[in-house]
Amino acid sequence: MRGIELRDAHVRYGPLEALHGITVAAPAAALTVLLGRNGSGRTTALRALAGTLPLSSGAVLHDGRDITRSPAHERAARGLCFVPDRRAVFSSLTVAQNLELSRADGGFGHALTAYPELRPLLARRAGTLSGGEQRMLALSRALLARASVILVDEPTQGMSPPVAARSHALLAGLAGPDTCVVVAEQRLPPAWRERASRTAVLVHELRRGAVVRSGEAAEFSAARE
Repeated sequence: MRGIELRDAHVRYGPLEALHGITVAAPAAALTVLLGRNGSGRTTALRALAGTLPLSSGAVLHDGRDITRSPAHERAARGLCFVPDRRAVFSSLTVAQNLELSRADGGFGHALTAYPELRPLLARRAGTLSGGEQRMLALSRALLARASVILVDEPTQGMSPPVAARSHALLAGLAGPDTCVVVAEQRLPPAWRERASRTAVLVHELRRGAVVRSGEAAEFSAARE
């Protein structure tokens, strides 16, 4: 399978087990949502995929290849882009410098087209931005990286509703034949339910470190209605 997968993954924080043998597949050409409240294990699962948190047992597969023992920097070199929920920008660098570091090649005009709010802030240090502005800058990494795997935790924290809706649409649009997008969220955004016919949106709902339900976004919408 092209994409990334957790297989029978266990993660421990000291004596406490945070993931209880979960299996989560995120195929290419799809947007995969790890859905759950705080403490559900969704952030832990994302960090395990990124390599910033080791598994106690189980495996991480990328395009069918076992990368469980590969550190985070090696996964990044293979095309994995991870945008954590905190400390996702270089606070001492300017917005322009952050964008320069994020681009795979060429300029960073694409990010400014997606987030024109950043244009007047290019000379500002990233640490002085508001929470929503920092999230826009952090998401620009995903837009510029041209990665094969994009992992994003809580992408729209601090954003206004219009900017959040735009960000959800942008993330769905990044999924392609050679790219999978995995996002950890507390709630399923309306934009992803509406896009389900054009971009496959798959949902894995987590509770207390276990996957309790998996399916397409439309199935979750119908159940909630």
